[in-house]
Amino acid sequence: MIRVGTVTVLAALTWVGTACKKESSEPAAGTTATSTGEKKAAGAKIALLLPESKTARYESHDRPHFERKVKELCPECEVIYSNADQDAAKQQSQAEAALTNGAQVLVLDPVDSASAAATVARAKQSKVPVISYDRLITGADVDYYISFDNEKVGKLQGQALVDKLKADGKGSGTVVMINGAPTDNNAKMFKAGAHAAIDGSGLTVGAEYDTPDWSPDKAQQQMEQALTSLGKDKIVGVYAANDGTAGGAIAAMKASGVNPLPPVTGQDAELAGIQRIVAGEQFMTVYKAIKPEAEVAAELAVALAKGQPAPAGKVNAKVNNGQKDVPAILLAPVAVTKENVKSTVVADGFWKADEICAGAYKDACATAQFQ
Repeated sequence: MIRVGTVTVLAALTWVGTACKKESSEPAAGTTATSTGEKKAAGAKIALLLPESKTARYESHDRPHFERKVKELCPECEVIYSNADQDAAKQQSQAEAALTNGAQVLVLDPVDSASAAATVARAKQSKVPVISYDRLITGADVDYYISFDNEKVGKLQGQALVDKLKADGKGSGTVVMINGAPTDNNAKMFKAGAHAAIDGSGLTVGAEYDTPDWSPDKAQQQMEQALTSLGKDKIVGVYAANDGTAGGAIAAMKASGVNPLPPVTGQDAELAGIQRIVAGEQFMTVYKAIKPEAEVAAELAVALAKGQPAPAGKVNAKVNNGQKDVPAILLAPVAVTKENVKSTVVADGFWKADEICAGAYKDACATAQFQ
């Protein structure tokens, strides 16, 4: 449940110098005192814990943007980085190691939204604040949540599919839904949003799957099952929760000789997804501006590491995670089709035109008048 509204920030974000100095009996330049009298150095250690590398965005966008912004705001701060490779136990160990290494803030994008509550509890024992990044940690005393309106993401995907099929005269056909990982709370919200658009639209969901680990290979297997059970000529559209699962579904259909391909949704504006859109193989994706998401996470993490409040004007919502209403910073997602690739992901510098139009996609870009 998301309640968006105005949140009063207790104090504006201020900087007391960028140098990191040793603590003394009085707060010195480069340090601040918390409400309990505990001083935190400006050159703090901040842990960034990302969930997996199968989705390209984490290593190519989230991590570099976060690290760059932290360095810009606090040159003496250290980022302790870990990627869990879709292993919840591994992520818990990484968080424990970061705390042992002196991390003063955890920025945690959970592999498993529920089991990550144990990591939050461990951080709280050490009085370390936790920012739930991109995916909501459920049932835990999380300090802040930074993400997108994820139910809206699913609605964007589902409504785009519904509108496209109606425009093509196929508003009463059968669709396949390939959702995200069942351990990811975001995937549940994407699914809810998509169903809100698809259910009652006149379309019939002929087969629906949750995709462990967001694996493209497993999505391909699921799509093969749907083709076998429903018939390759009976499927008018595919709801795929992200670009990786979309790629798996498209691979299955191409291998089965489906031609033309039905409209397929996606998410994350991965390079491969954008290239498929330009080439006409994938209908749409959802562009989530990861740079501002990572940058605001860095701003908040540095502020908390210094014992300061959230940057003024950033918190714009509260999201209930099953234990509390978590102060949240929610950004707006954007639907991307062939018609607005240039004005969205290229205009924002998320991908360069020559990256999208490389190799086999050069002719497709020319045909689409993309460049």
